[in-house]
Amino acid sequence: MGHREQLLEGAKRCLLERGYAHTTARDIVAASGTNLASIGYHFGSKEALLNAAMIEAMDEWGTELERAIQVDPDAGPLERVEAVWAGVVESIAANPRLWFASVDVLTQTSQNPELAQRLAAAMDTGRTSFTDLVLGDAPEGEPRPAVGALVMAVITGLTVQRLLDPERAPSAEDLVGALRAVVAAR
Repeated sequence: MGHREQLLEGAKRCLLERGYAHTTARDIVAASGTNLASIGYHFGSKEALLNAAMIEAMDEWGTELERAIQVDPDAGPLERVEAVWAGVVESIAANPRLWFASVDVLTQTSQNPELAQRLAAAMDTGRTSFTDLVLGDAPEGEPRPAVGALVMAVITGLTVQRLLDPERAPSAEDLVGALRAVVAAR
């Protein structure tokens, strides 16, 4: 493994252990076994390295989440969304540091337009993926794009609740029950 790869791995470890805002270049060097000059040579700056590491970590997180989400292709949309949220709950319990890092990185986007742009692009892909996962081959239509946005909005809130107060945070079943109650209250 070359210095570039070592730096990325070290930066990912630091993101999980210290968070984006609290990771220094020296932390990355210590975690990667490289030197300060290699950060500039391979990435130009600590921020560019952390951005690249966060994007890689988010890709790995996406792969982990895909593994955790088990959706029955013959299930209806509510059962599918319940499976998505259940997979998220499982992933948060198994990888809380990764989920804390994903929340932490959001706080950095107001000062880091490049990171904001890259995360927004990933979010757009996520909305489409969640829409397809929940609706399957349902016909195209006006509300379809909003389905993925709703799923992701709930995931964001569910993440915060699960990280801060896991004992009282809702389960996937609770959330789907709430959706059913809202629809029935029409």
